[in-house]
Amino acid sequence: MTILTQRILLLSIFALFFSPSFSQDKDLIQFSGVIVESDSLRPVPFTRVIIKSSGRGTIADYSGYFSFVAQKKDTILFSAVGYRRSQYIIPDTLSGNKYSLIQTLNMDTVMLATAVIYPWPTPEQFKEVFLHNTVPDDDLDRAKKNLEQQAMKEKYESMPMDGSMNYKATMNQYQSKLYWAGQYPPNNLLNPFAWAQFVKMWREGKLKIKSGNDKRED
Repeated sequence: MTILTQRILLLSIFALFFSPSFSQDKDLIQFSGVIVESDSLRPVPFTRVIIKSSGRGTIADYSGYFSFVAQKKDTILFSAVGYRRSQYIIPDTLSGNKYSLIQTLNMDTVMLATAVIYPWPTPEQFKEVFLHNTVPDDDLDRAKKNLEQQAMKEKYESMPMDGSMNYKATMNQYQSKLYWAGQYPPNNLLNPFAWAQFVKMWREGKLKIKSGNDKRED
């Protein structure tokens, strides 16, 4: 085999391996856009944007924006919870390597099956309790039973704080820190008026010790 034949063979191999990839790179584009509702034009957050043929894609952000690399003539699938699926085919006549799109999605109505809720695990247990349990007919009696001090105390001690109460407690602590920012908060151990009141109550005998514990009361 001559040197010329070897060179021709090597050029043929390079053309065979690198020509398709070069042509494929020419078809790659930066595909980006925004996904909105069709009626209100509000963004649809966290929409799945997937290439149908390969399953590769991305997820839109909170504002409905997405961006990823795709190819011309790719079929793009858009899907989000509560919306009908949609698709778009990237044109093959694009001259540049970037393409933007505003994709709209229509809201979908999901019909759920009827749910039957029982206050007891089985209908038989509910029937047994319903027949043998005595329910007061008077609204006042039911209200008194629900508002008993012992029952209210047990509910108060066992019921955890909800989100609103936690938020208020956090905001109160934050406002207290802002109020005393740049200065020391008051300390009753160094308050002469508090000590004067304590000495006065001690002389008058208003400070007493409970029997059986170490707590003091006024």
